[in-house]
Amino acid sequence: MDLNKYIAVIDNYPKKGISFKDITPLIHNPEAFSYAVKELSEFVKQQKANVVVGPEARGFIIGAPVAYDAKVSFVPVRKEGKLPRKVVKQTYQLEYGTDTITMHEDAIKKGDRVVIIDDLIALGGTINATAELVKQLGGEVVGVCSLITLTGLPGITELPKKYPFKTLLTLSDQVEE
Repeated sequence: MDLNKYIAVIDNYPKKGISFKDITPLIHNPEAFSYAVKELSEFVKQQKANVVVGPEARGFIIGAPVAYDAKVSFVPVRKEGKLPRKVVKQTYQLEYGTDTITMHEDAIKKGDRVVIIDDLIALGGTINATAELVKQLGGEVVGVCSLITLTGLPGITELPKKYPFKTLLTLSDQVEE
């Protein structure tokens, strides 16, 4: 299935020169969404994972149904201050500043096999920070996957060197002139 036709591209959003990839047309289409979930679920099964971890917010949208389909548990990763119980946290660099993500400290058990999933991977900062949280809790990252990966950025060049990797679409983040 060609998922390209289910991604809305909004040029110059959120700022000039950036080409935003909107996944809402894909999740609005039951056939396309089901196809994407099944493809990513197969990757989770191939990695023999028992946990899918998804960073907020679109990692929840993709990760939870993939975990359900693969019959494994789902763990949300949230921004600091959003989880109600005791957490582990990881701060990481953004293009301009830093961000901190958290995970419940009992979410991952020693020896858990984890696939990290997000809707889109660009620089890889959120994925790498999430991997650090998994490792802090004794889990092993056995794969990373996404609907979309942006070309020419560290996410697509570095992450596949570290982990088994699957993406359904590889797109450019540049506005086409």
